[in-house]
Amino acid sequence: MVYLDNAATTPVNPAALRAAWPWLTEEFGNPSSTHELGQRASDALEDARARVAAWLDCRASEVVFTSGGTESDNLGITGLALANPRGRHIISAKTEHEAVIETIDYLTRFHEFEVTWLPVDHFGVIAEADFVAALRDDTTLASLMLANNEIGTLHPIARFAELTHEVGAAFHTDAVQAAGWLDTRISTIGADALALSGHKIGAPKGSGLAYLRGRLAVEPLMHGGGQENGRRSGTENVAWAIAIATAIEALPNFAEEQPRVQELRDEFIREVLKSVPSATLTGHPSSRLPNIASFCFEGVSGEAVLLELERRGVIVSSGSACAAGSNEPSHVLIACGFDAELAQTAVRFSFSHLTSQEELQQAAAALRESIAAVSSI
Repeated sequence: MVYLDNAATTPVNPAALRAAWPWLTEEFGNPSSTHELGQRASDALEDARARVAAWLDCRASEVVFTSGGTESDNLGITGLALANPRGRHIISAKTEHEAVIETIDYLTRFHEFEVTWLPVDHFGVIAEADFVAALRDDTTLASLMLANNEIGTLHPIARFAELTHEVGAAFHTDAVQAAGWLDTRISTIGADALALSGHKIGAPKGSGLAYLRGRLAVEPLMHGGGQENGRRSGTENVAWAIAIATAIEALPNFAEEQPRVQELRDEFIREVLKSVPSATLTGHPSSRLPNIASFCFEGVSGEAVLLELERRGVIVSSGSACAAGSNEPSHVLIACGFDAELAQTAVRFSFSHLTSQEELQQAAAALRESIAAVSSI
């Protein structure tokens, strides 16, 4: 099997699982308990938090462990928007992940927020002039992803954060798909809130974290015992916190790894565009994640292509796994100006650090055969 759906999920890193195992078995203490077993759990939890903070280049107190990217997005957006008295205006884009779009929709329906949805061009790029024009005196929050999970297009988040801060508003970014591939240090990107999901980087599903700038007030989503510095009540999952810290530390150096994987990606893209005449690359041709190559194939069924690829041992997806089962075309491609019929033909190939040139050659050959098979039906 050639697995090229790493943007949907990654296999658990064995080191992360081994590190977590003791805290699922003999070290089962509640980190809020004052006895020795609980205190050992508390010490392990804070050690994991410090390790994550070192990677993010932030204070340990600003790291909140969550159940994954969706919760982290909800906490960052809702938590900052409701706690900030500045205004009721939010800026975002329709190419965001559903976790961001639906959270903002909730705020407009139940808390009387107003949202400006920024336009994107055919490559999914947001113009700086459009972002500046959207900023208002009552803007309380802007939320834009670091890299798109479907088409891979990058956004200049550091610049957008700078512009947001100039008017006194806060900036949130969904960095779920970018983690491990781009520089996500807070000192680099300047965000006030950031979301990350464990299962995209080799930790178990159900693990995640949010960065929340310490000086900002945050309204928690869950109320209770005041764990996580009052920002997320509930008994902490010590094992998964340790797993995600271990998975993060096992990630290759992005500065060294990015050029190598990017070269594989570009070679794969060239081969597909040369050998499949109906193929159209989606996303920006160069300013994109190094591990994502997504195409539309005019005149064929995207789902049929997926099935044919799977028959040939190549596992991919049509886009966001969070929208799986939906008959609707990709909201990202629609926002980029693709018509609905073409958008429904999308197929996304997403690589890992372990993906080889031979696997991509096999995938390209399988794709040619799959397109030929569905075109003859």
